[in-house]
Amino acid sequence: MIVSSFFRGDDDSVASVADRLLGSPELYSHKLREVEQSVNFVTCHDGFTLNDLVSYDHKHNEANDEENRDGSEDNRSWNCGVEGPSDDPAVEMLRNRQVKNFLTVTMLSLGVPMILMGDEVRRTQHGNNNAYCQDNDASWFDWSLLARHADVHRFLKLLIERRLQRDLYPEGHPVRLNQLLSAANNAWHGVRLEQPDWSSSSHSLAFGAEHRKEKLLFHAILNAYWEPARI
Repeated sequence: MIVSSFFRGDDDSVASVADRLLGSPELYSHKLREVEQSVNFVTCHDGFTLNDLVSYDHKHNEANDEENRDGSEDNRSWNCGVEGPSDDPAVEMLRNRQVKNFLTVTMLSLGVPMILMGDEVRRTQHGNNNAYCQDNDASWFDWSLLARHADVHRFLKLLIERRLQRDLYPEGHPVRLNQLLSAANNAWHGVRLEQPDWSSSSHSLAFGAEHRKEKLLFHAILNAYWEPARI
């Protein structure tokens, strides 16, 4: 929910996103938990799929025959200007970018990443956030999406490889991201170097980690995208 709030441009979300990037110490450090005990996810089997999170402002559960009263009302979603499917290339480009933003934060945060099946190819439930009762294309996996959204699928595969650092270390001795960042010199930034902005109106965040022993420098920049809906 925190990450969804940040990427749709909500106020008071920057500090919480920073906490989630580090494995949620705000929630778990008092229990002396290691970051690997934190499970990071944006979507799961309950609620919107990742595609629907960036395609619908409201749930559309009419097919469940409960007059759209079932399912969560708090989805922290943003339709990128058009409710539901769109042929507008600009809207589709923005949705693709947002999907990749969510996948990137999930895969590069400390802790265990969890990806909802189908999010890697933008599977949709047509705005239904409670589709357990639907034995049709709302809950099935559409294999044609592998070709239609091959770029997103490839993007996630590259993120997984980056997380495991397979391209930097011998296959038998990988150094994982959790290990790297936990031993690195870390620094937070805002729109200016070494000046993080934790205010409620801030929508930008940067994080740097230097691991001198491994001669590695990791830098991530997050900036929320927001504009008024066009409908």
